Amino acid sequence: MSFLVLDRLDKSFAGNHVLKNLSLEVGQGEVIALLGPSGSGKTTALRLIAGFESPDAGRIRVGGEDVTGLPPSRRHFGMVFQHYALFPHLTVGENVAFGLETGGKEKAVKLGKDEIRRRVADALAQVDLPGYADRRVGEISGGQQQRVALARALAPEPRVLLLDEPLSNLDPTLRERTRRELRRTIRRVGITTVLVTHEQEEAFHLGDRVAVLQGGVLHQVGSPEDLYERPATRFVASFVGRASGFPGTVVPDDGGGLRLAAGPVWLGHPEGDLKPGEAAELVARPESLALVPPGSPQALAGRVTERRYAGPVSYFLVTLDALGGGLEVEVMAPSGAAAEGDTVAVAPGASGPRPRIFRGASSG
Repeated sequence: MSFLVLDRLDKSFAGNHVLKNLSLEVGQGEVIALLGPSGSGKTTALRLIAGFESPDAGRIRVGGEDVTGLPPSRRHFGMVFQHYALFPHLTVGENVAFGLETGGKEKAVKLGKDEIRRRVADALAQVDLPGYADRRVGEISGGQQQRVALARALAPEPRVLLLDEPLSNLDPTLRERTRRELRRTIRRVGITTVLVTHEQEEAFHLGDRVAVLQGGVLHQVGSPEDLYERPATRFVASFVGRASGFPGTVVPDDGGGLRLAAGPVWLGHPEGDLKPGEAAELVARPESLALVPPGSPQALAGRVTERRYAGPVSYFLVTLDALGGGLEVEVMAPSGAAAEGDTVAVAPGASGPRPRIFRGASSG
């Protein structure tokens, strides 16, 4: 059952339409990640949910209650900001207690000192920082500061937790470790959570489902597997993971076929109501392709223009003779399948997600 509902939200700033008819439903205890590039509308959506901005149109409901017109202090949401917004002159415990002044189920009811002390201790325990209440913020690591910010958001017992790029200011090694800790904490608490991020790995690791936005438009919502293996739009196919494609013409084939001009027919899953003879683009993941000898059936001839070693696999960029553009092919180690400058051919592989066919054509 849906707990948080975004119903046809629209928002413009100075004539710039940044969010367009966004509808999204989040279940009780579900973690949903809003993923997209800069300017996609994901941060605006989070600010509308939090109450920092008001939508031009649409409604926001939580647990059946319409909160669209409520100020942030009356929505009872917890929020972790990108830069944590911790007070360096306060102790860890005082920072967590600060979040109890305006939040919580009690609304305007003032909490007693004993209750505040209990909630601070509980919140720090939830983020695996028991006994840290008397430490100064400057005495703890960046990952621990992130957990203090999370504890401050959880202490008022919010209905919804909002995370705004919570790991972006950590170095890569610390980010990965903190991401695991954050995922464990959110799952343990069981709170409905909305995460904003531009990092695919972060969205896939933390989100039960991921909503992909671009240009203020919601392109697709689904599990990480859905987005990677069954992208609904060309943008999702290219933004989530690695993909390359080539233009061609739809052929009348029950398996979903696309023919390159004067070339072979490749099969893929058609997205939308594609008609035979219509211009389209076939998009494939690198692991769905294979390097084969020139002249092989159903293959596209080309030359290796780049090879990148990545441990257990290598990636080969093959410039196709018929297109001038290229396809990226993943080859399992050992990586000596081909060298830069070699003449090869590319054909559909035996593994990986099935290629998708989208209306229209691009240069790949």
